[in-house]
Amino acid sequence: MGRYKIVFRKSVIKDLRPIPNRDVKRILNAIDALSEEPRPPGCEKLSGQERFRVRQGNYRIVYEIRDEEVVIIIVKVAHRKNIYRR
Repeated sequence: MGRYKIVFRKSVIKDLRPIPNRDVKRILNAIDALSEEPRPPGCEKLSGQERFRVRQGNYRIVYEIRDEEVVIIIVKVAHRKNIYRR
C-alpha cells in the first residue's frame, strides 16, 4: 500500500487555532503518520458513520478514508469533550 494523500477540510484550520502550539505539533505529526498507516492501532471506527477517530493526548482527530482514491480527509480536530457535539 502506498502513501495516502492528506486533505484537510477548511474548518480544520479554525479547529486548530485555539489549541496550544505544542499540541498542534503533536496533532500534525499524528496526521502525517496516518498517510503511512490510515488505520493505526488504537483508531476506532465511529458508529453510524464512515469515519474514524484517533486520539492524540486530550484531542481527537476525526477523518475519512477513501481507499479507492488513496486519500484521507481530515474532518475535525477538537478537545475530547467537544469533538462529538454538533
